[in-house]
Amino acid sequence: MGTRTTSQGTVLVSGASIAGAAVAFWLHRYGYAVTVVEKSAGVRNGGYPIDVRGTAVEVARRMGILPRLREAHIASRRLTFLHADGSTVASVHPQAVAGGVEGHDVEVPRGELTRVLYGAVRDEVEFVFDDSIDTLTDHEHGVDVTFRSGVRRGFDLVLGADGLHSRTRELVCGPERPFHRYLGYCFAIFTMPNTLGLSHEALIWNTPGRAAALYAVRDSAELHAFLTFAHPRPPYEALRDPVARRELVAATFAHDGWEIPEMVAAMHRATDPFFDTVSQIRMPRWSSGRTAFLGDAAYAPSFLTGQGSSLALVGAYLLATSLATHRGDHTAAFATYEREARAFVELNQAQVATGDAALFPTTAEALEKRNQKLRGLTTTPPRTGRPAHTALTLPDPADAGGPASPAHQATSH
Repeated sequence: MGTRTTSQGTVLVSGASIAGAAVAFWLHRYGYAVTVVEKSAGVRNGGYPIDVRGTAVEVARRMGILPRLREAHIASRRLTFLHADGSTVASVHPQAVAGGVEGHDVEVPRGELTRVLYGAVRDEVEFVFDDSIDTLTDHEHGVDVTFRSGVRRGFDLVLGADGLHSRTRELVCGPERPFHRYLGYCFAIFTMPNTLGLSHEALIWNTPGRAAALYAVRDSAELHAFLTFAHPRPPYEALRDPVARRELVAATFAHDGWEIPEMVAAMHRATDPFFDTVSQIRMPRWSSGRTAFLGDAAYAPSFLTGQGSSLALVGAYLLATSLATHRGDHTAAFATYEREARAFVELNQAQVATGDAALFPTTAEALEKRNQKLRGLTTTPPRTGRPAHTALTLPDPADAGGPASPAHQATSH
């Protein structure tokens, strides 16, 4: 690893995904020397489609990446919900369920968003791949870091943007469990051949306590496959064992019809399966000493809200802007970041109780009630999005000493 110096200070960011790359972009813009360490060998490609909505669209505009995201917009045309026997419940416009705004919000493959963010900052920021933080020692003048590779370096600040199961958070704040809010479901994601000929659409199959989805990004020859199921407690042992994970999923869906047997077989063959709990991270504070957290490491909302990527972008902007505003006073900066972002984060985390969680009912009665609501939706996109997506007006970068940005309230479409 090389070294860089700057009058604004040095910052280590753990994690090179959405939150990490975005906060690196803004910190560099404000004059900080930034190092991003990522345990993977490179920027992660692939991944399921994600949404950038509401306030996060304005962050993308201020970064200058919104045109690229609009070019990559998937433009899914319909979601078709199915009964257990494969017959149709209803076909609806995707935004009618997701709460987005057609023509304003964007949906892109996750890997495309990470590539765009990386491309926007890779020539300005030091990236160190295939490494991670091993130990952190916080002291009066900075943070001493030992990396897994054995390299030792000092930084003024450390930012943890390394996901739901953040190693940085564990080192600084202790085990995950006190911050982990399990929402009662597990899921597996993988890719499989598009033998059904799906295009610009998703099929969502339900039976009480179990759901499956096949998602076609444009006319791809591959489908993103999801298997989701209710489980009373987090299956911690299965989380640690790839064989146990596959066996748990296969046993859970063993007697289901439709395309489920083919999906389970494809999961066993997949080279890219991902398994986890449907969970949130709820921390009483997002910082400790000279380390702060953002994105899923601080406030994962779960995929039930569809807001993980948007919260990562907004949180990165607010954290970097707060640091630039309170130059040399990280304590005040972290406090301002949390004060400005927490209500917005909690409002979006609460969407699991009022919105998308209803997509996966656990009883026959609840499933029928959901189906009745779906039949009342239309195939035309809604005119307005969910208020939770736009319930924040962003500070202007110029107020923090950065390049001027046109005055623009994120609540306007």
